[in-house]
Amino acid sequence: MRAMSGSSIVTRFAPSPSGELHLGNARTALFNWLLARRHGGRFLLRIEDTDAQRSRPEFVAALIEDLAWLGLAWDEGPGCGGPSAPYEQSARSAHYASALDRLESLGAVYPCYCSPLELDLSRRAQTAAGRPPRYAGTCRELTPAQRREREAEGRRPTLRFRVPAAGSVQFQDLVHGDQDFASADIGDFVVRRADGSAAFFFSNVLDDALMGVTVVLRGEDHLSNTPRQLLLAAALGLQVPAYGHMALIVGDDGSPLSKRHGARSLRQLREEGYLPAAILNHLFRLGHSCPEHGLADASAMAQAFDTAQLGRAPARFDPAQLRSWQKEAVHRLEPDAALAWLRGALPQCLDESAARAFVAAVQQNVVLPGDAAAWATIVFGDEAPQLDEEGAALLRAAGPGFFAAAVRAVDEHGDDWKAVTAAVRAATSRKGPDLFRPLRYALTGAGHGPELAPLLPLITAARARQRLLRFTH
Repeated sequence: MRAMSGSSIVTRFAPSPSGELHLGNARTALFNWLLARRHGGRFLLRIEDTDAQRSRPEFVAALIEDLAWLGLAWDEGPGCGGPSAPYEQSARSAHYASALDRLESLGAVYPCYCSPLELDLSRRAQTAAGRPPRYAGTCRELTPAQRREREAEGRRPTLRFRVPAAGSVQFQDLVHGDQDFASADIGDFVVRRADGSAAFFFSNVLDDALMGVTVVLRGEDHLSNTPRQLLLAAALGLQVPAYGHMALIVGDDGSPLSKRHGARSLRQLREEGYLPAAILNHLFRLGHSCPEHGLADASAMAQAFDTAQLGRAPARFDPAQLRSWQKEAVHRLEPDAALAWLRGALPQCLDESAARAFVAAVQQNVVLPGDAAAWATIVFGDEAPQLDEEGAALLRAAGPGFFAAAVRAVDEHGDDWKAVTAAVRAATSRKGPDLFRPLRYALTGAGHGPELAPLLPLITAARARQRLLRFTH
């Protein structure tokens, strides 16, 4: 395998466009991008769309949009080209056909006429007998006459690679260390599907070699694929990258991450209002240890990224931790960025000055735009805020006299929160929580939230008066 060394490092992200980009794939893209950036190397994007039945152009467009939104720019790939173009496998069939012809000339492959049903029955029989399910070699030694007979029946063959019956495939994984797979346990595998398209094992390793990829970080579910790809590379005389197979992301119960664990696609997270910085910082720490404890930018993450710190234990996704990173990312937004982020949550009729004032007032108290939308309804709505049981009890305890004093204070001082509270304090002798909590509940319907000093001018003295007046009798 190729060694990792400085600017010679070339990493890649090679998704199959059969669905929306999820956190597991996004982490794979991030780690490969960080490795390239740390060493001044190159990061390329390749679309592995040889499976025509599952690959869809809208998913290609969506994943490109997602990666761009995350800030994971590629040095080679769709949209920017490069010396190894094209970067869509559906357009690279000539490369695959040439390499397959070479394998056929070497006698390294053979046609397989087994139907999916026959293969399934074979696997079931092997499993029932306590043996690992692998291809039984049914078509390995067919004579030319037997092949013609099957083709006359209308059977369309796949093409299988001849795995040596003896020996083993050894390699060093960047995460799991020394690996040793017995050839007898691998089984002959498909390199060309019955429809003529190249299979994953084959096109993946061939393109990595042709594109000069030197390091591949991918999920550990691909670990058992690696010996097959090394066998192919050896047969074709190809250079292979160094492989690192990362622990998969799981939920709290240890099972593969799914919707029931709170996992969403990148598109869904973006639509909910999650910021790229929050997602990147959360992914950066899923299965990777580092000394960076606070919110890190891309440069800091690249500097701290180290394949030696990739763990073998499953990486547990925690929705609460993602929200924590989101909160910190929101707090760090500059005013213009915060306004742009929350624009869709604001009333359309709001003028620019009021919009900026509102965003400045609530930014430290929201996590997602939906939180800001709720506060916009409270602040700008003409309907009186609803009270929970705690709030209603607190306002009853404060009594009509307290709120009559508050109404007089607003009549005299308008939306000057400091002056209003000073007047109510003087009239009622209340202070601290006994003063502020009833006023907050009466004005907003909530016991906690943004500071009221910047909110009161947005609520307006007129709305404040009406909300306070409800509790004077």
